Formats: sequence, structure tokens, C-alpha cells
Amino acid sequence: MLEEFDLFSFSTPKFKIDKPIRLIELFAGIGAQAKALENLGVQFEHHKVVEIEKYAMMSYNAIHNTNFETSDICKLHAEDLEITDRDKYTYIMTYSFPCQDLSLAGNQKGMTKGSGTRSGLLWEVERILDECNGNLPQVLLMENVPQVIGKKNIKDFQKWRAKLETLGYSNAVKILNSKEIGYPHPIPQNRARCFMVSILGDYHYSFPKKQKLELRLKDLLEDKVDERYYLSDKALQGFVSRNERYGHDMWKPKDGEEEASTTLSRVPTGTCDNYVVSGYIEKGTGEHQSNKVYSSGDESSVTLQGNSKSFVNILVDE
Repeated sequence: MLEEFDLFSFSTPKFKIDKPIRLIELFAGIGAQAKALENLGVQFEHHKVVEIEKYAMMSYNAIHNTNFETSDICKLHAEDLEITDRDKYTYIMTYSFPCQDLSLAGNQKGMTKGSGTRSGLLWEVERILDECNGNLPQVLLMENVPQVIGKKNIKDFQKWRAKLETLGYSNAVKILNSKEIGYPHPIPQNRARCFMVSILGDYHYSFPKKQKLELRLKDLLEDKVDERYYLSDKALQGFVSRNERYGHDMWKPKDGEEEASTTLSRVPTGTCDNYVVSGYIEKGTGEHQSNKVYSSGDESSVTLQGNSKSFVNILVDE
């Protein structure tokens, strides 16, 4: 994989935000970027939110105490963003476009312009920026899976970055991992993501330095886990049988002392999972105890994303 690093010359000035922030979130999901600003204590306005999924939008509104409606980026135009008074406001626009066609866990159909893939929705952002006719957001933030700059997609990514440069943006790109970077501290999840910060004008941006990981998976697990998250006898037997067939390290539940694997939106069945053992499985015999291994797909999966337990309560209440 080709990783892009900070491309700025430090002879250029560092960009400083000295005006009130208006946040525009394309492909908003549940508003993780807005939550990050909130956690940092940054004052900002939820200016525009674009999200097509009904339940993601419901969660966003519950979390952020807003009242946005679902909307389709393909039907969005620059005028809908209402970027006005740029001398009075700093507009930050995020665009974490779909990763399904880039991710190793997805179908890897790519993000080529005109391909019709979900990841190809990136180019709707190009259309909207072109429609701005120079009245552009001062800051853009992209976040996606590392494969966005991998061998299969690097040419399309370079075309996108070159497009931003023609619009006047300076771009900094880097892969960051949540086990190495976080506020106030990294979290014990091996989750690498590619970030690109684009600043309108001739500026430089430096990504945060790595931090020491102090937490372990057990520090974020729930003390009491609902019965529905425990693996059934049948599921356990299936995993044990797989170990007997392919080797005992094919599947091994975690004991909480290590870091979590990348959390996925689908239930994993292989070695990349976050099953946690609270008892034991007899290796080599096929014997097992039910209700001794559970999936951290309970509330712990939310705290593993760096969210607080109060965040969990909001989602549950909703």
C-alpha cells in the first residue's frame, strides 16, 4: 500500500481558525466528526447535514439534539449549503464517503468516476464544489479506509487530490490508527484510517504525533453483558470444529488484555473478530461451555469507538 504523508513545505504558514465554525457534514452517518469537535471542546454550529439513511439520521438527531431530515447527496447543490459571509465564519466540510467498494471486507469495485459504485459517490463532492464557483469551504476533511490510497485506488485518489489543488486547496494525507492517536488518549482498537485535511490557500497542516497506548480491551468492556450477546452452543461448536480442522489458532477469543480488532458493521466469523472469553474452551477435545464467550458487539462496541457510556444511553433511549 502506498501511504501519502504530509506534503507541505514548512515555509508556508500554519492555518489558524479565528472565526466561528459552521460545520457541513456530507455522508454524515451518526455525526462522528461533530462528536469529535464536541469532545475537543470546540464551539461550532451544525450548519448542514447530509445523510440518506433513515436510522443513521435518527441517531444523529438523538445524539446531537438536532432535527435534520434525510437527504440525498446526488440531489444536493452548492446553493443548498448556504455558504455565506466567509469573512465572518470558517466553514468546515467533512465527506467520509462510503467505503464498501474500497474496503478489504467489501467488494472492492473501486471509486472510479462514473463507475456507479457507492464509493464513487466521492465525485458528487466534486460536482458540488464546482458549483460553488469559488465560494468554497475553507477546510475539507476526508476519512476513509486505508485502501483509498492502496494500489487499486491510488490513481483515482490522486485525480481527486489534483482536483482539489486546482480549486486552491493544500492537502495533507496520512494513515492514522486509533490505538496510536486519540483524545484524551488512544483507544485499544486496531483501527487504521486514511485522513486528508484540505485547506483553502497556501497553508501547511501537521498531523498529531503518536501517543502511548495505556488502555486495554478489558478497560472498555461492560461488567454485565446481556445474554443475547453470548455465543450459543451451536456457534461455539462450529468455532471449535474449525480449530480442530485448521489449527487451534484459527479462532481464539480474546481475554481482554490485548487490543480489539477493527470493529465491523457486519458480524465477523473469522479471525478478525472481537469475541471475548469469560470462561474457557477445551482445545482439541471439542468440549465447550455455553455462555462463556461473547461478542463485544454489545455497548462495548460503542465505547471502543472512543465514545462515552452516556453516548450509549442516548442511542438506547432513542
